[in-house]
Amino acid sequence: MLDPYTSLAMKSTNVTRIMNLVDQSERFKRQGHVGGVLWFTGLPASGKKTLAHLLETRLFNLGYQVIAFDSVWLRKGLTSDLKFCRLDRKENIRRAGELAALLSGSGLIVITAFISPYVEDRAVAREMNNNFHEIYLDVPIEICEARDQRNRYKRAHLGELTNFTGVSAPYEKPLNPNIVLEGSVLTKHECVDYLVDYVNHNFKSA
Repeated sequence: MLDPYTSLAMKSTNVTRIMNLVDQSERFKRQGHVGGVLWFTGLPASGKKTLAHLLETRLFNLGYQVIAFDSVWLRKGLTSDLKFCRLDRKENIRRAGELAALLSGSGLIVITAFISPYVEDRAVAREMNNNFHEIYLDVPIEICEARDQRNRYKRAHLGELTNFTGVSAPYEKPLNPNIVLEGSVLTKHECVDYLVDYVNHNFKSA
């Protein structure tokens, strides 16, 4: 069976690409920093969305052009047609990677929060982006279950939720992440402080 998403980008062949007249380096120079992607990954309820939006606020207040988005944000719009089977998860991350690439190419620092449980899918997202930084939020599953206010782990163990990462679907840990945050040891504010320092050192003006 052919993967229906494999050639999505090639289905429209009668198109002509018009190059932007504003050079990317000009955008970076005006904004005072380069664009790029900070990609949070980790188990459900590990704290990805909390950190992503806290970091967005801190960077914005420091003068960075920044935007954060997460899986819920996408699944209410851009990926609302997708479910949670392996094929749809793959396409969900592909679209997220494409959106991140478009935004970061315009000079924004893009912060994403996705479980993105498969190494293969995260590698595709990295390939789409020239300045991609994978952040692994390393939190033991027992702590994630205890933090889960929506009782998703409990429902997954009862069989009420299928294809749930960490219970009925796998989570593949990053092989070589740019950053590992021990979310069970560090506070959320300590994590954000570390990430702000990381951005200050890695997103310098072009």
